[in-house]
Amino acid sequence: MDVRELDIPGAWEITPIIHGDSRGMFFEWLTDREFSGFAGHRLDVRQANCSVSSAGVLRGLHFAQVPPSQAKYVTCVSGSVFDVVADIRLGSPTFGHWTSVMLNGSNRKTIYISEGLAHGFLALQDNSTVMYLCSAEYNPTREHTVCATDPTLAIDWPVVHGVDPHLSERDATAPNLDDVCTSGLLPTWEETQRFIVELGRKQRTQPSRITTEKEESW
Repeated sequence: MDVRELDIPGAWEITPIIHGDSRGMFFEWLTDREFSGFAGHRLDVRQANCSVSSAGVLRGLHFAQVPPSQAKYVTCVSGSVFDVVADIRLGSPTFGHWTSVMLNGSNRKTIYISEGLAHGFLALQDNSTVMYLCSAEYNPTREHTVCATDPTLAIDWPVVHGVDPHLSERDATAPNLDDVCTSGLLPTWEETQRFIVELGRKQRTQPSRITTEKEESW
């Protein structure tokens, strides 16, 4: 795997090594060793989600309060999406910034969004299928939205088929970043870093999993 930390601390782009032949292809989507190496802790998966979107559908921006928030390991298995992570952590050196990764069924890339960041994506093709591994189960009392088209964030969403993006009612009426900040719901840089460090510390005190160096035959 090729792992690249994005411009926003706590967000990474993961590009797999694809093994292909006349039968098709095989690649490792996630390994405990690789993930722990860049994140500093294991990915404790508590929920796995799948969404299928028509071209022009915009989902997000979503975030969850810390603790425990909800880190996400996201890939697009078919179609194509413009995937965005926005830094909404008060006190962060990149607060208010955003970055993006193109995820599709050809490049097989994944984006990891750590706790405290906001996430969303725009489907560029019909039947764009996105898979998420999440570090916490969905908790509606602690999950919130930020307006994906907030001028303060100024996310440069692509135009799909020359029409405005299609959002759910909840996402379409989401408050802007300033209003969410006023509400006191935004995570802080300090609390997210403290939470992630503590997560790694707790895992290091747990018994190690049995691993093997032999790669599974593909």
